[in-house]
Amino acid sequence: MYRAITLKFLRSPFLEELFADDTRLKEFLDSTEVHLEGENVFLDRENVTDLIRSNEVSRWVSKVSSLKLVREKLAEYQRKIGAGKGVVMDGRDIGTVIFPDAELKIFMTASVKERARRRYEELLEKSATGKIDVSIAELEAEIAERDRADAEREIAPMRKAPDAIALDTSHLSIDEQVEFIYRHAMQHIGAQT
Repeated sequence: MYRAITLKFLRSPFLEELFADDTRLKEFLDSTEVHLEGENVFLDRENVTDLIRSNEVSRWVSKVSSLKLVREKLAEYQRKIGAGKGVVMDGRDIGTVIFPDAELKIFMTASVKERARRRYEELLEKSATGKIDVSIAELEAEIAERDRADAEREIAPMRKAPDAIALDTSHLSIDEQVEFIYRHAMQHIGAQT
C-alpha cells in the first residue's frame, strides 16, 4: 500500500508540495483509493501490482512512508482489513504499531546482500529486454539506506516486536520459509484449542 501511494506521489506534478504542505497532502490522500484484491494492488482502480515494484518506487517509498498523514491513512485502512482476523499482512510496523496484539507475528529478515540478489533477479525477470539499469551493489546500498531510514524514522519505526518470532530467510528456500511459518501457525492454533 505504501508503494502504491508512493507511485501516485511520483506521478504528481506537485511532488515537492506534498512533502511540504499538509493541507495539499490531505487533499491528495483523500482523493486516493488503494485496495487489494488477492495478490493485486489497485490504485484509483488501476492495477499497479507490477508498477509498484519498480526501483524508482523503492527509492522513494521510505520518504513517503515517513509522512504522518500517509501513515495515519494507511494504518486506518490496514486495521479495517485485519478486523475480521485470519489475515496475513506484512509491513515494517505491522506487528508493533498496526496490530500490536496480532495472534502470530513473524519478523522476517534476510541479509542486505541476499535481499539485493533477490531484488536483482526479480527486476531482471520482469525486464522485457533481459537487462536492467541497476547493479547488485547499487541495490545493496539502496536497501541498506531504506532499512536505516525506516528504523530511524520518528513515526512507527521498523523494529521487531518483543513477542515476534524471528526468521532469518537469508539461506532458506521459499518452501522452507513457508514450512517454518506454517509450523508456528499450527502450534498457535493448537494452543488455542
